[in-house]
Amino acid sequence: MVILSGLLLLTGCAPFVENNMIEELSPVIFWSLEDAGEGKLTISTLVPPLIRERKRILKLQVDLIKQGGKGFNLLYYRELKAGQLRILLIHEDLAKKGVVSLLNNLLTDPDISHRLYLVIVKGSFDDYINSQLLKQEKLDYFLYRMLKHYEKKNQGELTIVNLHHFMKKLYSPYSYPTLPVFKVNNENFTYEGTAFFKHDKLIANVKQADDQIIQLIGNNRYLKFLPIPELSVAVGHIRSKVDARINEDHSSMYMHVDLNGRIEEYRGNENILEPGQLAELNQEIKSYLEKQTTALLQKMQRWKVDPLQLGNVTRTPFSKGVPEQEWMDQWEKMKISVTYDLHFQPLTNVNP
Repeated sequence: MVILSGLLLLTGCAPFVENNMIEELSPVIFWSLEDAGEGKLTISTLVPPLIRERKRILKLQVDLIKQGGKGFNLLYYRELKAGQLRILLIHEDLAKKGVVSLLNNLLTDPDISHRLYLVIVKGSFDDYINSQLLKQEKLDYFLYRMLKHYEKKNQGELTIVNLHHFMKKLYSPYSYPTLPVFKVNNENFTYEGTAFFKHDKLIANVKQADDQIIQLIGNNRYLKFLPIPELSVAVGHIRSKVDARINEDHSSMYMHVDLNGRIEEYRGNENILEPGQLAELNQEIKSYLEKQTTALLQKMQRWKVDPLQLGNVTRTPFSKGVPEQEWMDQWEKMKISVTYDLHFQPLTNVNP
């Protein structure tokens, strides 16, 4: 009987009934933060995230994030837990004022994962959620899965940044982190481009062609598709190798980009099955990318940001490199030269 009782205890079969605490808790998947003026924040979330109950937005105006977490518990009959928090949506206006105090709070919270995705939002995310609740019941979870998918596939189509990556770049010698930007309205949650930060403040963002260049030379150096409508061509499965060099007096920078990929689609007038005409098309693509990349780097100079952290080129095994402020003074005035080498496989018929 003693042995039997011990086996029952080891298998978790207790002779008494305990309350199931899970029924009293509700995890949250996202927090949305907006600037409410006068140093206050508007924080909102969606409950419940998983169980079959009618979903609704909880929204509060607070001074502190922790205050918002406590305030939600006074509005909802279950205790909200941030252990499953996976997305932090920061409104563009709030990001322009600085986010380091908010993110340090999350970074030191043992319940919150450092893999928390950070997103900049243009427009009202709450209005979007409210308009879509009846159409997509698990919308918050689907948004998380979307970000996780693009992070895992590493396709270079979206800039994906989590809390750990952002803070690591924020506290690096050349502090210019990046975040993805999404534009929202009542119907759509659409990726727009990449936001550039100077320390913890949003300075500017790029989209469309400029954002594709960032994916090629800055983020993952891989791009699944690069459509160039101006040349009636789309190139795919591109991998890049970037070599940036700065002369001794730091007055000029030379960047060389080596691209490997293949032509996926062509709707122009050239017969690219002929080597000569294919070479002409490659030259046009080369000129386009050199011009586009040079223009983007010049924008970074005007905005006084270095999201590519090119300042690290000045560092050597025996030198810490140029101090950040000195580097930025040099970066603004630096002459830029960009060249590309293309190694593209031609468009062919694989089923002759």
